Amino acid sequence: MAVRAPQLYRSLRLFGLASFALLSQEVEAGAEIPFSFEEHDGGKRPLYEYRPLVRTYVEARAGRLAVLPDALTALEELRREPAAAIYARAHAGGEGSENGALVRTVLLPLLTAVAEGCGGFDWSDEVFDRAYGELERSLFGTRRAYAAVAPLVGLGAGSQIELGRGIRVRVAAAGELAAHWPDAVRLLPPSFGREPDRVCVLELERPLQAAEAEPPDAPGELADAVTALRLATSAAVAAGPVLFERLDWRPYGIRPVLPIAATQPPGEPSRLDTFRGKLARDLLERIASADDDPELAEGLDRWELSLFATEPYRSEQLREALTALLGGTDGLWAATVRTALLLGETARDRLDHLERLRALTAGEPAKPSTLDAVRRALVETLLHADRAALVAALDESLLGLRARPAAFLTAVA
Repeated sequence: MAVRAPQLYRSLRLFGLASFALLSQEVEAGAEIPFSFEEHDGGKRPLYEYRPLVRTYVEARAGRLAVLPDALTALEELRREPAAAIYARAHAGGEGSENGALVRTVLLPLLTAVAEGCGGFDWSDEVFDRAYGELERSLFGTRRAYAAVAPLVGLGAGSQIELGRGIRVRVAAAGELAAHWPDAVRLLPPSFGREPDRVCVLELERPLQAAEAEPPDAPGELADAVTALRLATSAAVAAGPVLFERLDWRPYGIRPVLPIAATQPPGEPSRLDTFRGKLARDLLERIASADDDPELAEGLDRWELSLFATEPYRSEQLREALTALLGGTDGLWAATVRTALLLGETARDRLDHLERLRALTAGEPAKPSTLDAVRRALVETLLHADRAALVAALDESLLGLRARPAAFLTAVA
């Protein structure tokens, strides 16, 4: 077999041999490898396969394997290899060392792949060469396939919904997380996979160039997607509490989702249909540029914080959100008038909105309809793209100089 990094090949092979020796000695001493029986269709009589669960066995001994002299040598070779830099940046809970990241993302997956290919701990050079070849293709290929997956709660979907920027909502495949991350079961939200609003995942997929040594900011990007889904559906949506990363279909890391996206607000679950999916996609595109407009970003943050607050703090957050969004230097009163004009299709609608928002301005607790009005104002402002131009158009409309700016939505249920 032709290899691109002979020293790396040799050090990883020696690590594999030393690990197999340690693991097989423990088996001979009485340690038991867990196993499963898998049933296959055999016609009239089903066929059963005995499959050792070597991954569980190997990962339970990760600490001892990581301090083997051959493991330290292999880690040194990996640190010398620029192509392995992205693996050293992997995250997993509080583990911050490069060695720990390389053990999780390279050494243990390679060892597990060889052990599974051998059906235990009887070494085979052919199996090792095949597993090493896959690792080299990942290390030295021109592109890598990165993905991050977070459990989604509060929202169901009948089909895959693309949100743009490589992000989608889809139904989770049975056992897909546990297949790569054995600890996934204890990290999932309660009842995940068993309730209609807890069967989907939020997934980010992105190709990476070989020269990229840092993974994408998956927590930040998925948090933006959660914000877009909350705006589009008005549902009690959350993702997390953690996201699971993979690189070239290998387990890469486990990272916490940002707290505001991982916490489920009070409210009812909902279902993501095609219309709301397109709305969420459009909103996510606009949210990505909100950092260029500090007042818009402030309005979004205040509204999202209000979802978790109780009175009187919830109403205070809503007042601040409105002021930042459409008030500016003119203050909250101007924001309420502009919002009423923006949302009301008829004179009667505009009056209803104005009365509702005036009550908020006067210090009264926000009603659910008030919270929804602020949400819709954010949706309309984001869809108009240019917030300053929208404010100017609303003011001209109030003075009778032009028609009211067309609303993108008459209602977002």
